[in-house]
Amino acid sequence: MQSLYSIVIQWSMEDQKYVVSLPEFGPYAHTHGATYEEALRHGQEVLELLIEDYQARNQPLPEPSQFQAIA
Repeated sequence: MQSLYSIVIQWSMEDQKYVVSLPEFGPYAHTHGATYEEALRHGQEVLELLIEDYQARNQPLPEPSQFQAIA
């Protein structure tokens, strides 16, 4: 599935794993993975579930963020 939503992956020294944030869906939309690839896969899975949940509840999806180049 292709979407326009952001997936932010950062290493957590505290947890010793990659933490994934889905910022358009709020501060609690997170997952993780032991490797970058696993974290990305989990992030994509959670994103798909969030979209399905919004659609099942007939709620409008959040607006995707857009990259703003610095001039």
